[in-house]
Amino acid sequence: MNPASWVERNGRALPDRPAVAEGERIHATWREFAARTAALASGLTSEFALAPGDRVAIVMRNRPEYLEALYAVWHAGLVAVPVNARLHRDEFAHILDDSGTTVVVTDQEHAGDVTTLVGAVSGLRAAVLAPGERWGRLAAYDPMGMVETRPEDPAWLFYTSGTTGRPKGATLTHRNLLMASLSYFADIDPISMRDSILHAAPLSHGSGLYGLPHVARGAVSVLPESGGVDAAEIAALLQRWPGMSLFAAPTMINRLAGAPAIDAGGLANLKTIIYGGAPMYLADLEAALTAFGPRLAQIYGQGESPMTITALSKADHADNGQPRWRERMQSVGTARTDVEVRVVDEEGNPLPANESGEIHVRGDVVMAGYWNQPEATAETLRGGWLHTGDIGSFDEAGYLTLLDRSKDLIISGGMNIYPREVEEALLHHPAVRAVAVVGRPDPTWGESIVAFVVPEPGGAMPPVAELDRACLDRIARYKRPKDYRFVEALPTNNYGKVVKRELRERLRADSGD
Repeated sequence: MNPASWVERNGRALPDRPAVAEGERIHATWREFAARTAALASGLTSEFALAPGDRVAIVMRNRPEYLEALYAVWHAGLVAVPVNARLHRDEFAHILDDSGTTVVVTDQEHAGDVTTLVGAVSGLRAAVLAPGERWGRLAAYDPMGMVETRPEDPAWLFYTSGTTGRPKGATLTHRNLLMASLSYFADIDPISMRDSILHAAPLSHGSGLYGLPHVARGAVSVLPESGGVDAAEIAALLQRWPGMSLFAAPTMINRLAGAPAIDAGGLANLKTIIYGGAPMYLADLEAALTAFGPRLAQIYGQGESPMTITALSKADHADNGQPRWRERMQSVGTARTDVEVRVVDEEGNPLPANESGEIHVRGDVVMAGYWNQPEATAETLRGGWLHTGDIGSFDEAGYLTLLDRSKDLIISGGMNIYPREVEEALLHHPAVRAVAVVGRPDPTWGESIVAFVVPEPGGAMPPVAELDRACLDRIARYKRPKDYRFVEALPTNNYGKVVKRELRERLRADSGD
């Protein structure tokens, strides 16, 4: 089921209902949104000679044109490549090149980086500013009929950071997106046309994915004019739009939970806050439940299994009389309706309750593979199971607790950061001989990034400002270390591999934990 078919259906069945809003203002009804996406699909394919299966990237902040571009791409049978707009220009270039993107849609805020990639990235023909003159010209084309797609056709290339430091494109098919949406109805919430979803988190990741089931049911997608998380703005939007849900990283929830504007505005229109992407401290969760009531639901997923591995439901959060409630609140819930989840030992044998091992998942929501990376695909998808790289254990009731991340992933502010990409950036500094990057628990961000740096023998310690610059020249700002520790050597095992566990222990010892 092509998600664009939901837009087309809503355009007929709910023509005058709001489809997209910018702040408190209706940007488009469903009739208008359906007509505009069909016209843009026609414009894109005609003007750039695009054929079904060609890739179109989107690099912009959350705004109505983002949704127009996304559903126009699917209407035309093309493949969407939503890109985190906070990335560095070089990271944009890699994703556009790796995906074989033909056209990129961007906005004025990112045009300086994106437009310069036309001609520099092989196969990239054009960058279109939205809104803009060319975007308006594309929208003036006669609407085209929807291109027929198959369930197994690629729909969304979800780029995830990898252990090599280079993002890989998880290939999500139309079937994947459908199953993720149906699983939302089964395990999180029913949705009606009178509901709304607030896109305060990036549309390129979780918020865009959680928008899908809301579009399927004809709910209105609300884009804050600020493009981000502003408590006063969100409080005002809560008064304007009923049945509101939003996806939020724990850091966002913490900011909103104590905000006077939220308290003063009232929560009658707040339906659900879906959180995920990082651990949430129990004290923070209890504070959020006090502030918002039983409106929280947690999900555990990966780009390779979008929105869907396990869930901790609103009912779980509300059931504080359950004897093991506190323990369950530190879990990631139980397996979702559409997947099988198991914990296995190093030989791949399923483990009993309370024994830890790698988490494996299978089901129709699991990606088709990594884009043009057969070796990485074969390594991650083995025996019909997605090997997540995460370590966890089930309790007797089937609640899964995450214990470790075998891939060294750092989650800071809800954003995934792999140490390798930071380390490679720092190694460009001529005074750095070796470096190891780890995450340190942080009450605000979940984890903060710490770099252990070994200077060149006999050389001076490189200034922190220069190390920051080495990062900012190559990777996104949010990936820059918050702290640098200068050491004579890094701890290694008998094989010469850096033992990052020892570095984390040093940080814990320094903090007194």
